[in-house]
Amino acid sequence: MHIPAAFREDDPTTLRAIIRNARLAQFITATATGPIATPLPMLIDPDEGELGVLYGHLAKPNPQWQKPVLGEALAIFMGADAYVSAGWYPSKQVNHKVVPTWDYEAVQAFGLVEFFSDTSRLLDVVTRLTDRHEAHQKAPWHVTDAPDSFIQGQLKGIVGLRMPITRLVGKRKMSQNRSAEDRAGVARGLAESSDPLDRAVAGMIPLDDK
Repeated sequence: MHIPAAFREDDPTTLRAIIRNARLAQFITATATGPIATPLPMLIDPDEGELGVLYGHLAKPNPQWQKPVLGEALAIFMGADAYVSAGWYPSKQVNHKVVPTWDYEAVQAFGLVEFFSDTSRLLDVVTRLTDRHEAHQKAPWHVTDAPDSFIQGQLKGIVGLRMPITRLVGKRKMSQNRSAEDRAGVARGLAESSDPLDRAVAGMIPLDDK
């Protein structure tokens, strides 16, 4: 990922927050027959290892876990993003030398991956994933709500993955390379959008020159 200095994000707390808030990751491995990618929810355990450990699971018929992985695996997490209209820049009125762009957050996590089928480990992963995503429901569903024999049968259809993170690469492109006036114009334009995601990004645009 190309990261100009203005957009580089190195703070581990911020990077882990983007990972936690991402709804879906792209899990990518290189194999002798080419790259394989699977979209799947993943969770990070920040207390394991120096940078944390990622967990998830794949369907057992998925060939990704069956093919030997060349080198490290890659998990991509996308945070907030929004289209930025060139018409929002006050500088447009000066010389019209502006173009549209896209503001976004992204984190790439690298590490050697381990696939496993141990039932107790799989149950731990699906329970933690479920509890995380059910936390905001009015009546959260729990894995223990289903019959144990049913859950045990479901676990036979998946393979777990554990990926200790060796390297995190982060990017927060929020118009930091524009003037204060242009940044204010972007924040204003996004704040007036009917899309709640655009309005969320509006609050991330830096308005001062720190």
